[in-house]
Amino acid sequence: MSVFRDGTTTSLWGRTSELGQDGVGATLSSELKVGEVVSLEFPIPVPPYFLKVRAIARYCEGLRCGFEFLIVTEEQRETLRRTCEVLASVF
Repeated sequence: MSVFRDGTTTSLWGRTSELGQDGVGATLSSELKVGEVVSLEFPIPVPPYFLKVRAIARYCEGLRCGFEFLIVTEEQRETLRRTCEVLASVF
């Protein structure tokens, strides 16, 4: 994940905990502020096996944040739908 703040791009890492077609929850290595826009890249269990999207932090409680995806293409939306189906069948 990367966030642009104070004139520089900062990279963070984290672990996703929830995924839906409209957003993702994650625990991060550093705090974010509600409203910060980030670039997220995370692995998924279906081709193309990773997803890169822009998102906005909608809530942050310490290192745990919830993100709403901003601009999602139809291809990404279909990939998210398939990913959610696969993950729901596993758990």
